[in-house]
Amino acid sequence: MSFSRVYSAQTHLLKGKIVTIEVDITPKTLHAFTIVGLPDKAVDESKDRMSSALKNSGFKSPKSQNQKIIISLSPADLKKEGPYFDLAMALAYLLSAEEIDFDPKEKIFLGELSLNGELQLIKGVLPLTEQAMRLGYKEIFVPKGNASEAALVKGITVYGAENLKEVIDHVSDYDPEGKSTSYGAGRKGKSIDVKSRKILAQKLTAIIHKDVTHDIDFSDIRGQESAKRGLEIAAAGGHNIALSGPPGTGKTMLARVFSHILPELSNDEILEITGIHSIVGLLEDVLITEPPFRAPHHTASYVSMIGGGTNPKPGEVTLAHKGVLFLDEFPEFEKRVLEALRQPLEDNIVSISRARGSAIFPSNFILVAAMNPCPCGNKGNKDKVCICKPNDLERYARRISGPIIDRVDLWVTVGNVDYRKLSDEVVRSEKTHTIKDRVKQARLIQEKRFANSQNTKRKIKTNSEMNVKDLSSMVKLTKEVRDLLDNSAERLALSARAYHRVIKIARTIADLENSPEVEANHILEAIQYRPKVTQ
Repeated sequence: MSFSRVYSAQTHLLKGKIVTIEVDITPKTLHAFTIVGLPDKAVDESKDRMSSALKNSGFKSPKSQNQKIIISLSPADLKKEGPYFDLAMALAYLLSAEEIDFDPKEKIFLGELSLNGELQLIKGVLPLTEQAMRLGYKEIFVPKGNASEAALVKGITVYGAENLKEVIDHVSDYDPEGKSTSYGAGRKGKSIDVKSRKILAQKLTAIIHKDVTHDIDFSDIRGQESAKRGLEIAAAGGHNIALSGPPGTGKTMLARVFSHILPELSNDEILEITGIHSIVGLLEDVLITEPPFRAPHHTASYVSMIGGGTNPKPGEVTLAHKGVLFLDEFPEFEKRVLEALRQPLEDNIVSISRARGSAIFPSNFILVAAMNPCPCGNKGNKDKVCICKPNDLERYARRISGPIIDRVDLWVTVGNVDYRKLSDEVVRSEKTHTIKDRVKQARLIQEKRFANSQNTKRKIKTNSEMNVKDLSSMVKLTKEVRDLLDNSAERLALSARAYHRVIKIARTIADLENSPEVEANHILEAIQYRPKVTQ
């Protein structure tokens, strides 16, 4: 046989894409080795990796023989990127050259080959395995270090191999009775006991929620009770929050402990977040079981924040999906970056369109922004004098547009802390787990409400995700409360968006108090979190 077909896969956007690898060999002709199907540099270089790996695994190198080799990667119009196909191409070549014999149907082969035939780790194994399972493949072969990640997927058998030779020994002429067999021309006369070489299937990886001990507890932050209250409301309802105050008042520390009071992720959310980080190559462990916390520097570029590139890749707003996006020195970010946050803050997705294609990435995160009140940081500070010029203050205020201000639900002032409160002798505030329990209880109330009332086509879990129609059907205000809200909105000149966000915050405050109805005190507290600036 001079033709063979083997199956592999690569990541495309945030999903897996099956790639069919076909090899055709024309013997006794001038040597030629070609890969077609829009390969990038990493794929094209696999010719050299594959040749050395085969030679060091006991086979003849494809480059040492007078033959024409064509490797086709299908679909031909999909850009092939990365070293995903090394293992599959090596097996397809051996199959086409009649060096080995096996049935490649319903099998997926993934892995980068080193020059000595070892299999190196690759990115995005989880979404690739999920796609293979959905399309009916029964077995998937991955590098040993990726096997635990792949085994998160039920319904497909995962084999983790250390090198090319292990895979060949496993699939070639496998005899379930364990009788000796031999390879083709490349391994003539070298019989092996195949059963003793068989790779054991990877056990299913269980999703375990680990108890994590954090370095900083909420009780370690002295004072700032109003800021802590705002963060609790933000966590309970999934609301965006901005912290404004002089330098050194604890804004960054508050933001970092905020993710600790968020409820645990569900199993589906764990798999979704793990898949995203695996594709990007940021997966340090098999699973991400805690809400992600992303804190890009204020010099971050537009593409790194929002995503994009010639072939669209996810940015920080997607890496923070189901977690926290912390933007310190909020007004210092590039104007273009801040304005691009409008869509993810409103719709929980980010749409990227480029000449070569478009993509929609999830970006359902809680924004925590921290900022100084002015360039010098001392505006409104009773203890220090602001040295900013009027033009500087005006320019600084204009860096955050009205639409962005409207999309941030809670604006909290973080003032200076009395030095006497910093003493260890002062009674500490509530611990993280106490606040987290209240947040979890409020989230549970919301889930029950939405499960009973929402349209099944649109699944929402937190108050912040409600639209105008949801508010009218799920949040009933008495005439007294409605009049109070209308009068306050008129005095503060609230926009329609800000008006509805006040209702959402009030509903979250009521949930924290386990109140079935939104009362006047809930509305008054919610209004206090609107920005004290001229929009």
